Amino acid sequence: MENEKIDYGLKSHSDDNVDESSTEIVPNLNAAGHKQELDRNFNLLSISAVGIVVGSTWPALGGSITVAIYNGGPPGVIYEFIAVSVFYWLVAASIAELASAIPSSGGVYHWASITPGPKNGRIIGFFAGWWNFFAWIFGGASMSAITGNITVQMYATFHPEYVPQKWHVFIGYLIITWCCCCIVLFANGGLPAVNNAGLFFILGGVFITIVVCAAMPGHSGRPPHATSAFVFRDWSADIGYSSDGFVFLMGMLNGAYAVGTPDSVSHLAEEIPRPEINIPKAIAAQMSVGFVTSLVYVIAILYAISDLPSVLSGSASFPLAEIYHQATGSNAGTVGLLALILFPVICTCIGCYIDAGRVLWTLARDNATPFSGTISQVSTRWRNPFNATLVCGCVSTVLGCIYVGSSTAFNAFVGSFVLLSSVSYLAAILPHLLTRRSNVVPGPFWMKGAWGFIVNGISCAYIIVFAIIYCFPFALPVDAGNMNYASLITGGLTVFVAVWWVFRARKGYTGPPPVMVPGQEVGKTDVERVPMS
Repeated sequence: MENEKIDYGLKSHSDDNVDESSTEIVPNLNAAGHKQELDRNFNLLSISAVGIVVGSTWPALGGSITVAIYNGGPPGVIYEFIAVSVFYWLVAASIAELASAIPSSGGVYHWASITPGPKNGRIIGFFAGWWNFFAWIFGGASMSAITGNITVQMYATFHPEYVPQKWHVFIGYLIITWCCCCIVLFANGGLPAVNNAGLFFILGGVFITIVVCAAMPGHSGRPPHATSAFVFRDWSADIGYSSDGFVFLMGMLNGAYAVGTPDSVSHLAEEIPRPEINIPKAIAAQMSVGFVTSLVYVIAILYAISDLPSVLSGSASFPLAEIYHQATGSNAGTVGLLALILFPVICTCIGCYIDAGRVLWTLARDNATPFSGTISQVSTRWRNPFNATLVCGCVSTVLGCIYVGSSTAFNAFVGSFVLLSSVSYLAAILPHLLTRRSNVVPGPFWMKGAWGFIVNGISCAYIIVFAIIYCFPFALPVDAGNMNYASLITGGLTVFVAVWWVFRARKGYTGPPPVMVPGQEVGKTDVERVPMS
């Protein structure tokens, strides 16, 4: 083997002048085995900003606060969030070690193609990639809808006679969707700066909101803070289930929506130096910052509630606005706090389309999508997967049209985000566990000994159990309006993928190309020296 020339497809822009007659260093970057096409624009700070911004934990938790309150009252919001965060730390650790060993923009798609081994990896990775893509598309649509609702509510705050219509939200939805897509399409070189700005909005916004909600109630004629018993002890559940324990487990879905994106930075692995080290660090930053800021934030806004029935009445298009109004006692203060959540959500939306476009692009370059020759192209002018991102914007627009026709149908699609992302993680982690972690050579971050099996095992058990629980109806009795359609959407999309698999499999889909060094695969170690003739 020492005299045999081996081409690993790992040449990057910086490798163009390497003398191939000498010993070449093959960096652990493009573990997908494809030519390096994207610029490495990100550093550790900006990639961590992507994770924190895309995670957008406290805005996501605030945006779904009324749904969370129904699952146990204010104490349920807090303790369910803590519980689901613990499980997602373990899921994130499992993802981080795979990202360290196989840093590829495909993320879950690539890992699920490797961990089961060559016999089963082809089909498992195919399904995992599509599940992950659909999850990110629905996540982006969800952020666009939240932004549309916030802007409508900001207008309604100063116009009490205004009656919001679905098409009003849809206009906002379209504007934010295509503004965010255009930023991703035409400002690739500026994305690190955009996400750094998003990090500023995330951290500055939560700090100001916490201070306002802590300081303003009880002064100048405003109602006082809620009692500590109301916030931490007064359990209440009004969703029809007789078991408080089951209500608690159901309520963890709200926290999962807020923290359930630990793979976000992995899709930029080919756009940052030393991804095998920096991606796990960014995942750690995302999970830790998201947990701390969200926990303090949710406690602060719960203390600011003085009239819970008004919050739950559903009179506002964005119910968090009622909490802000009770805290500040003024329309100006309410709009100001809504603006502090609006800007982070816009940045989150940008991040969702970054990730969705990268996932679709990696599927297309392995011939796993329709029109893969077009979707897999990287624009030489804009230096990004332009066509893939454009497709994501179009799909999101179609979802927005569904919202105008039926908000229930739209919510069914975006509500399957957690389930789709979770099963895509399971497709990578469970085979890793069942094969005794033997198909992946450790990267710099690796859970050694029994710890790896324990963390992977608990992660898989959590996903399996809660994938079932999260399919139960949100409340009893069940009707068409409150039915949980996540299982229907996930199952329907899986059938679609299966049909495409049968069609594509006969056309020669093989999955991510195997990239081998003597005895093992590139992408599993941080650096390999390869003798070249």
